[in-house]
Amino acid sequence: MTYKFDFAALLPYWPQLLHACLLTLWLAATAVVCGFVIGVFTVMARRSGVSALRAVALTYIEIIRNTPFLVQVFFIFFGLPSLGISFTPWTAAFLALSLNCGAFSAEIIRGGVDAIPRGQFEAGAALGLRPLQVFRYIVLKPALRVIYPALSGQFVLALLTTSIVSSISAEELTSTAQLIDSDIFRSFEVYITATLLYFVLSTIFSLLFKGIDRVFFSYPIK
Repeated sequence: MTYKFDFAALLPYWPQLLHACLLTLWLAATAVVCGFVIGVFTVMARRSGVSALRAVALTYIEIIRNTPFLVQVFFIFFGLPSLGISFTPWTAAFLALSLNCGAFSAEIIRGGVDAIPRGQFEAGAALGLRPLQVFRYIVLKPALRVIYPALSGQFVLALLTTSIVSSISAEELTSTAQLIDSDIFRSFEVYITATLLYFVLSTIFSLLFKGIDRVFFSYPIK
């Protein structure tokens, strides 16, 4: 084996890599937050008395959950311009990831809502609350405790999924690693560094979410 490893060649590029980590975190965080909001409204639509809303919500969930994320990104970035709708790489990446997170969040939230005893819905109605108020004040808050582990896992998954948007040249960690590799031709050093950065980021946030879980959601269920 004649290949000589040279990680020192990456030293001038560390500011770019760290900036790319921040962009990756920002993309994942904003997409997960927007995805959660989309998920809440999707669950409300699925529980609506309007059959058209239920059909739209279910169709959205099934399409997103049963198609590859890469295809979704390509459809938004390359397909929609055929209809006159164009996005920058970053906007397309954000939109695709938000819609993807929204569909999966909707199923997570639905599972949490279904875990709430039916009597709580009836109690809210007996107090004269409207369906939206029942969902917001009586159902959603207790359901958050049930779904918190899955939602925190959703963030870590979104963090790693951001690497796919490098396929449309959206700026994040993987696309930055590709640019550096094309500059110094040190593929092993570049991608093992990117791998370690993803691992460190996902580990830090996994530990952070576990700490939050112990502090805020560790009380016994009654």
